[in-house]
Amino acid sequence: EPNNWSGEACSRADISLPESQKELLRALLETGKPVVLVLANGRPLTLEWEDGQFSAIIEAWHGGSAAARGLVDVLFGDVNPSGKLTTTFPRSVGQIPLYYNAKKTGRPMDPDDHFTSKYLDITNDPLYPFGYGLSYTTFSYGDLQLDKTSVQGENGVLTASVQVTNTGKLEGEEVVQLYIGDPAASISRPMKELKNFQKISLKPGESQKVSFTITPEDLKFYNSALEYIWEPGLFNIYVGTNSRDVKSAQVTWNK
Repeated sequence: EPNNWSGEACSRADISLPESQKELLRALLETGKPVVLVLANGRPLTLEWEDGQFSAIIEAWHGGSAAARGLVDVLFGDVNPSGKLTTTFPRSVGQIPLYYNAKKTGRPMDPDDHFTSKYLDITNDPLYPFGYGLSYTTFSYGDLQLDKTSVQGENGVLTASVQVTNTGKLEGEEVVQLYIGDPAASISRPMKELKNFQKISLKPGESQKVSFTITPEDLKFYNSALEYIWEPGLFNIYVGTNSRDVKSAQVTWNK
């Protein structure tokens, strides 16, 4: 996208790539050679066709004067990418607004029940969820471990830990993300919210235990009286590589 396609008063009704660009991409694919698609854009795009066609996709956004050098380093493997998306990429413009920290619907999607919140022609999930990003290596996550299942009081502390392993052939960095969900509160709350993250570096075959310290500060929200408080109850703890692919556990926090 040209840079003047983004910003105030620059909305698009169709956020796919322009047809002229798709014609070029189809011609490149016809050569039979591997093709890496590099995107320079200022908004999420609908890329379902591109996702199934190209060897790799790099989201470059609109970088500064040194962006080209950084892009070359990634393309030639001098740098192993570890960036994560700070927004959600939909499959179709019809899914918008689509965001990871949505509130729960009264009719959650059930493939066996026609009268639930779902699309007839596509799945409900995004193409790329918030926090998504690939690497030239791969990582696996063990089960999420909590040091306790019940926490007491304002000074209570919970530790959530997960074992992360580099299962690929190259050294790489991974951004481990912590989300918390508050399923029952005095007001409707998002199903999950990003609360913390850690970036770690692992050699091939290396594992590391990643731990997060959680306190009542991580549970707070503005209630209907605009008071910044936390309420006791059951909480869902999630740790993973993005907002969708997570390990989960539950804890009860009492006052």
